[in-house]
Amino acid sequence: MLYEFCAENLTDIEAALKAGARRIELCDNLAVGGTTPSVGVIEQAVNLVHAYEGAEVRVIIRPRGGDFAYSDLELRAMETDIRIAAANGADGVVIGCLKRGEDGAFLLDTERTARLIKVAQSVGEMRGRALGITFHMAFDELAGESQLDAIDALAELGVDRILTHGGAAGTPIEGNFDNLRALIERAQNKLVILPGGGITFENAAQVQEALGVRELHGTKIVRLS
Repeated sequence: MLYEFCAENLTDIEAALKAGARRIELCDNLAVGGTTPSVGVIEQAVNLVHAYEGAEVRVIIRPRGGDFAYSDLELRAMETDIRIAAANGADGVVIGCLKRGEDGAFLLDTERTARLIKVAQSVGEMRGRALGITFHMAFDELAGESQLDAIDALAELGVDRILTHGGAAGTPIEGNFDNLRALIERAQNKLVILPGGGITFENAAQVQEALGVRELHGTKIVRLS
């Protein structure tokens, strides 16, 4: 199993690594679901994490809390933040762009997501080491059927992981197993479905057994000393 620890800045990163985490999702402001951390935090987190064999850092690229429908100005800021994260040694980025449909429901914003992925791929090529790309829990704002189509679209664009709770935020993860299984089935041989939200070191084994996954995500995914 690979445990991905969701960290708020530098807090608890080393404790999580010592407890067995081997990927860090690096965020600021977890109270609003996570925003992009400072350059200094990225630099120091990368140095710390890379001291542990096989460990990596993925930096969330999100300019603010709230919804995931972004203006052109915000999009340009996110493009810059991807470049900065890569320049400071990040192994990947965590992104997600949505838009409102005519009925007000959220849809995948393929155009803006593609722009961010293009930047990530470009800087990866320039530095000679690819950036991993996770689509974050904005995915859970999509309606059920459109989630399946979004998996295909995101895989085609170059996303390698989708972080998802499998249902509405705050719902018990156990109640979302059926939907998560459907997502995992659709994603086979395309990308990795990374379950998160409500998964802790106490129920991780149950979730792994129920879903057959090899990676889990959370702020309490490992027992911190």
